[in-house]
Amino acid sequence: MKEVAWYFDFISPFAYMAMEQRHRLPQDTKTKFIPVLFAGLLNHWEHKGPAEIPAKRRFTYRHAHWLANKQGIPLKIPPAHPFNPIAVLRLSIALDNDADAIEKIFRFIWRDGRRVDDAQGWHDLTRTLGLSDADARVSTLRVKQELRRNGDKALARGVFGVPSFIADDELFWGIDALDFLVDYLNDPSVLDNDEMRRISDLPIGRERRR
Repeated sequence: MKEVAWYFDFISPFAYMAMEQRHRLPQDTKTKFIPVLFAGLLNHWEHKGPAEIPAKRRFTYRHAHWLANKQGIPLKIPPAHPFNPIAVLRLSIALDNDADAIEKIFRFIWRDGRRVDDAQGWHDLTRTLGLSDADARVSTLRVKQELRRNGDKALARGVFGVPSFIADDELFWGIDALDFLVDYLNDPSVLDNDEMRRISDLPIGRERRR
């Protein structure tokens, strides 16, 4: 049995696309879905998000649209982005990070192009999930604490973006690393050769001045 820790935030279209392709993992893979706040990762690593750099923001939305079409995945960018994902991240936890529930939330946002950070969108999403007590569920101390712990544990494991996948303490980041992850799960020796070992410990030639 192979195990993968799958870190995600609903704010990412690339995390949505990865979720739509989770069937590509080997059948004997046990996947643990772990919601984390992407903004918290950015703050810790002192990174700017794609939407905080105007040229990168434009490229990212166009790239996501192109890539989804290329991969045959329906995608409609929601009417405002970035949005506040905390409620839906907590909702995932309240629903025990069930894969089907996570998929429905992702599809509501990225396939249907809906908002989840306004009253109507939240109402429609929770109705789609068959929940009448969503507000109470996401407000519990347990749920709030678990989301914070998820972020702390992710940082401790070196997670710096979403989606990220960890297998055998090896980190794979981004939708374009999905093939890399699949190859590793099928044959871990892809990371066990002289060149992989050399570049894993490559010295820094020069550091950028801040």
